[in-house]
Amino acid sequence: MFRPAPLVVALLACLSTSLEAASKPNVVVLLADDLGYQDVGCYDGPVQTPAIDALATGGTRFQAFYSGCAVCSPSRATLLTGRHHIRAGVYSWIHDESQRSHLLLRENTLAEVLRQEGYATAHIGKWHLGLPGNKYNKPTPDQHGFDYWLATSNNAEPSHKNPHNFIRNGKPVGKQEGYSCQLVVDEAIDWLDHHRDAKKPFFLNVWFHEPHAPIAAPDDIVAKYGKTKDNAAIYSGTIDNTNLAIERLVAKLHKIDKPENTLIVYASDNGSYRDDRTGGLRGKKGVNWEGGIRVPGIFYWPGTIEAGQVITAETPAGIVDIFPTVCGLLGIEPPPERHLDGSNLTPLLTPATDKFIRHQPMFWHLQRSKPIVAMRDGRFSLVAERDYEMSTDNMFQEKWIPLIKTGTYTNYQLFDLVDDPQQKHDLAKEKPELLARLKGKLLEINNSIMADGADWHLPAEGR
Repeated sequence: MFRPAPLVVALLACLSTSLEAASKPNVVVLLADDLGYQDVGCYDGPVQTPAIDALATGGTRFQAFYSGCAVCSPSRATLLTGRHHIRAGVYSWIHDESQRSHLLLRENTLAEVLRQEGYATAHIGKWHLGLPGNKYNKPTPDQHGFDYWLATSNNAEPSHKNPHNFIRNGKPVGKQEGYSCQLVVDEAIDWLDHHRDAKKPFFLNVWFHEPHAPIAAPDDIVAKYGKTKDNAAIYSGTIDNTNLAIERLVAKLHKIDKPENTLIVYASDNGSYRDDRTGGLRGKKGVNWEGGIRVPGIFYWPGTIEAGQVITAETPAGIVDIFPTVCGLLGIEPPPERHLDGSNLTPLLTPATDKFIRHQPMFWHLQRSKPIVAMRDGRFSLVAERDYEMSTDNMFQEKWIPLIKTGTYTNYQLFDLVDDPQQKHDLAKEKPELLARLKGKLLEINNSIMADGADWHLPAEGR
């Protein structure tokens, strides 16, 4: 009987591995920090962002795309898990020195799912889901599925310029020269060139710090938007600089593999803190009005995702959908033991015959926000205020959690976001039956989430 030579067997094995890797697209998630709904060019913003606009032109852009929360850490937990952030253990933005909170180890992250599918994984940039400190020994990104990581616990310090607080695979990097967005992309490119397993497809999670304060950008870029000391001009400059960094990264991605082999997702963790960058929407960062939670959302995968498509405001989507959508596009079954709050957007993104059906309305909760809860179901938004007293501390207190988990709501308000995106006309009294139906949905989702929610006030929590 014929037996192939060992060299032939090895070559066939390598070919099989290469073909398997080639059949799995690379996945890249680009996340801005505090970027408003109307900041970038393709959303009629004032900043020149040709690289970001090219992703929209070559892919699908959502007119009504939503963050996972109106502040940072919870939105990031939702992105990585496809679940409401309270289920994942994150109630508000995390302050490592005073809180035990972190992304729970028991959660299944997108990085863990893709690594099980044979992907090399890296997280580069802001983390803000908990890192070890002097008081609490919290998990690091490698414990959430990332083979390689460069991160900051929160913002770039002292600003985007010459940051000194990056940590690489558990070791402090020290002061670096340059701007955060460019340094993050330098690291991503270095990982692509020197640290990843080139035989594997990769998941590259790039979370920028810009335009979160404290802000900084090169004077020549800032000068395009106003005086170099003007905060509005600097804010725009940070976004322009990030666009230039994204341009370099996308060029590298297309150099090492053809565009048809890479899925890119672009979004922001929450709305802008500037009132003039929310597209006229009500509210801003930190509140559950549209201005605090509506953000850009772009999916780009040439040859698979429809190019130049704009999904209108009648069909909302959000960061909560990224996990199930990546799984859906790649043909991966999500972990069955975890309830996903997000839905698979594949029928909207590809020329599929299946009709998109959102299995559960999108829901937001932020204890310091007024309104404290919001829900989007089709064209309608329902918001409500808390029906209980809390202290006025701005910093989240984990001792509040039992009250949050059992708290009730009042002053429900109803808005048609297609006809009234600025939420000026409350329909609650005009549509009592619709109000009652949506209120029932909101409370059902709320009860499910709170039943799953971690209680960091209890010593046993932290798994």
